[in-house]
Amino acid sequence: MKIGFDAKRAFHNFRGLGNYSRTTIEGLCKYYPEHQYYLYTPPINSSSKVSWRETIPATKIIEPSGIFSKALPSLWRSLAISSLIIRDNLDIYHGLSHELPVGIEKFRGKKIVTIHDLLFMRYPQNFATIDRIVYKKKFLHSCHVADQVVAICGQTQNDIIEYLNVPTHKIKVVYQGCNPIFFKRASSYEKELIKKKYNLPSQFLLYVGALEPNKNALSIIKALSIVNDKNISLAIIGKGERYKKILQAEISKKGLGSRVIFLGNGVETAELPAIYQSATAMTFPSFFEGLGLPVIEALASELPVITSQGSSLTEAGGPDTIYIDPHSKEELAAAIDRVSVSGALRATMAQRGRSYVEQFSIQNCSDNLFNLYRS
Repeated sequence: MKIGFDAKRAFHNFRGLGNYSRTTIEGLCKYYPEHQYYLYTPPINSSSKVSWRETIPATKIIEPSGIFSKALPSLWRSLAISSLIIRDNLDIYHGLSHELPVGIEKFRGKKIVTIHDLLFMRYPQNFATIDRIVYKKKFLHSCHVADQVVAICGQTQNDIIEYLNVPTHKIKVVYQGCNPIFFKRASSYEKELIKKKYNLPSQFLLYVGALEPNKNALSIIKALSIVNDKNISLAIIGKGERYKKILQAEISKKGLGSRVIFLGNGVETAELPAIYQSATAMTFPSFFEGLGLPVIEALASELPVITSQGSSLTEAGGPDTIYIDPHSKEELAAAIDRVSVSGALRATMAQRGRSYVEQFSIQNCSDNLFNLYRS
């Protein structure tokens, strides 16, 4: 088969949507190499983007070619890709991040779109009015013209039905795959190097994710101030300068400056497994998640997880994760105390959590997606 992808975020986004695009494409190339893959993307113009391109040499990459298209790549992606898809005689076109281009209706192959979450509709107060209008128009168009809508978890499937009124039979849940590096054990030497590089203590909680109100890292700071173990610290990995200032103000207010470490924006993906495997527990008290990939990464790394009740986090965390009310610093503090004092509990959570997240392996998720392609 000839399968095409909207690969903009695979090359140009190094957060959640980009990670999803890259792991999806890499998995299909690895486990289904007999097929042809076409990646449609705005110009690739940096070394990091070029280096990822070199990991998937069997793919065909289509970039804007005309002066107008190069000057306005967003319009090229929205308006011109459909004619290229038809020209390339694809069997399937898959929009990996919420969008299908204008004119895709004329394409006779299978049209698929992945929807990650509908946060802009659940929490409209966190989005500008114009963004909400644009997002809703794009999402409705994509779900309408698609032959199949992929939801990355059951919670997203329910939201697509509720907010966009898409029929259930049109939606298929296919989980996002977890980068295989998290399933590999770091050596003691690698962990010691990473702890030295980032000045990490012997015992620390870990938060990985965007620094924004919905992720609720502020609750961890508040809980840290009331835990019984005053020797345990918190390491934070994530971007978001505005919310970071709120966190820093709370840290100063609670006198926690010596116990909270911001690792900054320079942490490489390849370093994350050793950081996860050096921590005492992951704390992830998000108010709502599309899936909650950091939870899955932590469990793959055999790190116990404390996260929130509700949304998709029970899908990501499984039966042996500890769930708390994200509005209660007392519940979070009690959970931290429970995990930090019991090595036996941590070992059990780590072992069972690792077994649970095998379903999120790249091979398993690639198989599920390709079964959808063939259906």
